[in-house]
Amino acid sequence: MSSAVKSLNSKELEELGNNCVEIEFNKGDIIFKQGALSSNIVYLKSGLAKIHIKGPYKEQIISITKATSYLGIPSTFNDKIDEYSATALEKTKVCFIDARVFKDFINRKGGFAYEIIIEMCKNKINAYKKCVNRAQKQVHGRIADSLLYFYKEIYNNKKFTLPLTRHEFAGLVDTSRESVCRILSQFNTDGIIKLNGNKITIVNEELLEKISKSG
Repeated sequence: MSSAVKSLNSKELEELGNNCVEIEFNKGDIIFKQGALSSNIVYLKSGLAKIHIKGPYKEQIISITKATSYLGIPSTFNDKIDEYSATALEKTKVCFIDARVFKDFINRKGGFAYEIIIEMCKNKINAYKKCVNRAQKQVHGRIADSLLYFYKEIYNNKKFTLPLTRHEFAGLVDTSRESVCRILSQFNTDGIIKLNGNKITIVNEELLEKISKSG
């Protein structure tokens, strides 16, 4: 349950529930697609999703988002057209909330609106940081950043299964698939990580942090 929803009383929770449809997605299923009409607020109740956008030359992964969080609020509140896509990376449950009801809660519930603003601000700051890292760090640093993100922010475990293909991972860190394979193999040889297919173990966290900071 999100912080915004926690601010609602039992009657308001019932009202929100009556205007919400829960759908389960499997890995690879598209939750919503760039360019489609947006009439719902999308709440990621459980699971993991990638946010991606199609540019003039290729598709770019913008972020990896875990539950619980809202997806697509800027698009729904702005021009009602999804400006990007969201795809499930594992079995994922999503609540589609009627945008009119959601906006009504924003208008009349200060605590609810405040929590939504806080989440959007955090997302915006994180997006700025990622933009700077992509522009200023070398590919070794960007890959180290992503591995630390999966470890600390997504799984909270030094052992995890990377939910992306090598091609997708390359899109996340703005490099080629070949570079990702080469650098992951190098990290494995140097004893920084243990690599077994998509299964990764962070072995030398301190060194990985140094690579991340030095870029």
